[in-house]
Amino acid sequence: MMEETATVIRCPGDGWVTVEVKVKNACNHCDNNESCGTSAVSKAFSPKVQRFSLPSNTQYEAGELLKLGLPESVILKAAAIVYLMPLAGLFIGAGIGHFMAQSLDLAGNDIPAIITGILGAVSAWMVGRRWAKAIEVNSQPVIISRLGHPLSKVSSVS
Repeated sequence: MMEETATVIRCPGDGWVTVEVKVKNACNHCDNNESCGTSAVSKAFSPKVQRFSLPSNTQYEAGELLKLGLPESVILKAAAIVYLMPLAGLFIGAGIGHFMAQSLDLAGNDIPAIITGILGAVSAWMVGRRWAKAIEVNSQPVIISRLGHPLSKVSSVS
């Protein structure tokens, strides 16, 4: 189970708690992150915090820390959808285009395979996007434990 720390934003007592998770990426831990193009793209396009609501029978206070968990199977399914479905669509579409070109006596012409390959990849990506949304709806993180309130910074008295 993948675990993450979340901060309670509000808990109105209606069976739901709204939490905020600070998103971390691997680029924040590298010594070369100032001169790396991947780091620049990651910082520009990745959200810094995510807010969502979870079902809860327990009452929490705003600012309290919770440990959330999400099964690894959800992450693996999402990765397979994102990477493998468009790739499979590309290969299947290109194969269909190649077969069509041979059937129409267009041997040596790769244009049909290229066009149907792109159409297959886009179609598989669209199907995968819908499927990923369905997985996201059905895979809600769970509250593993209550961590309490964060330690506040102690100001030194001069």
